[in-house]
Amino acid sequence: MHQEPSPPVPPRSRVRAFVCAVAATALVTLTAATSPADADTRTPADPAAVVREWNAIATDTIKTSLGPRPSGQVAIWEGFVSVAVYNAVVGIEGGYALYNWHQRGPAKASSQAAAATAAHEVLLTYFPAFKEQLDTAYADSLAALPADHTRDQGVDYGKRAAARIIKLREGDGRFADVPFTASPAPGVWRPTPPAFQPFIDTWLARLRPLLLASPQQFRPGAPPALSSAAYAEDLQELKTMGAKTGSGRSAQQTQTALFYSGNLIEQVQTAVRDHAARHRLGIAETARLFAAVNASATDAVVTAWDAKLHYGTWRPITAIRLADTDGNPATTPDPAWEPLLLTPPHPDYVAGHTTVAAAVARALTGVLGTSDIDLYVPSEVTGTTRFYGSADDLNRDVVDARVWGGVHSRTADVVGCRAGTQVAAWALDRYFQPVGEDDTQSSSPTRTVRQDRLAEPTCGDDTKSN
Repeated sequence: MHQEPSPPVPPRSRVRAFVCAVAATALVTLTAATSPADADTRTPADPAAVVREWNAIATDTIKTSLGPRPSGQVAIWEGFVSVAVYNAVVGIEGGYALYNWHQRGPAKASSQAAAATAAHEVLLTYFPAFKEQLDTAYADSLAALPADHTRDQGVDYGKRAAARIIKLREGDGRFADVPFTASPAPGVWRPTPPAFQPFIDTWLARLRPLLLASPQQFRPGAPPALSSAAYAEDLQELKTMGAKTGSGRSAQQTQTALFYSGNLIEQVQTAVRDHAARHRLGIAETARLFAAVNASATDAVVTAWDAKLHYGTWRPITAIRLADTDGNPATTPDPAWEPLLLTPPHPDYVAGHTTVAAAVARALTGVLGTSDIDLYVPSEVTGTTRFYGSADDLNRDVVDARVWGGVHSRTADVVGCRAGTQVAAWALDRYFQPVGEDDTQSSSPTRTVRQDRLAEPTCGDDTKSN
């Protein structure tokens, strides 16, 4: 995992001839304030910088609005912004199928202006309390571009791209009242200490996906029965390796658990911005990468929450403390057991972290066309950065991290990882595909364009049955 990466081979993209150095300079200044890791990778003429910049603005806006909520909700908003920016850019630049839209933009319009406008409009719609900050950032983005008719055309098309996504998301189930009605019983989730919060954001389980046909499309089979050997094996590993004190973890394993104990979606955004900048991806390629990653992550969250609501399995802290009620002679209770990490307020099966990480990994391999993802992932919790050369390594660390943190069974982690891989593989066969210059067909669930098949990423301990 810690090997040095090979020197990147920069992909080429269509670059707008009229882009001037002052535009990139202004965008560098704005990005440096919100995403320092990206600043040193910018070049004097970098049209794609506006996509990375508005991804950073979106991430900061979402994070500030939601705060430290232990929910997958962050991925939803990142997905909405990313597909709007994608349509705004590729509708002008061409090269890829539009997302559920048929309206191409003027060929000479500014795709930079379109990208900034689409992101601004979507964020302003869903986060109106941040209007002043968003308007200021938007004014800076436009000021960095030549004030001519191409910019005006880009602004107009970006507004239409944003309006299309906002319209598509009407009535999608956001914030619906979705109750968790299961009564406490052996194996059934209930609020966990110390805060004893209710099941958070249950509406995510019924949210209309961005790409999938339904939230249930990749619902996995049931977890191991309480009486099974697999269940007892999971519980024993958690008691030993996930405990807050007296665990069997090494110092490195504890660091891995802490590394992935924060906002995974934010970690992904920073890593993808860095990858796109280092590899000098063009504006269309950058927009496509973010759309594929974040739309897949959105639907991975929906898939994970669907399973959580459907199966409603208890968390390790409950299972270990109440092991004398599970009917399994191979388990023993420890009423004082505590996990290394605080337990998030939603069920164990399946793990949201691993479902999302696997969807991201599979989206990356699908878009990049290689199993070498070349990703530097940062962690605010540990203040360190890890390099991942392969999707397998990323999946393995996230699976292990949630076990070693004491918050998920290995089965919930591995099965979630498999589901996330399936989500992204299915989605990328149907969306964000390359097209000819004159092809105006938009992607839809009925359109299937098969990718060149890479070996599917694995999920750590991928031999355990569910």
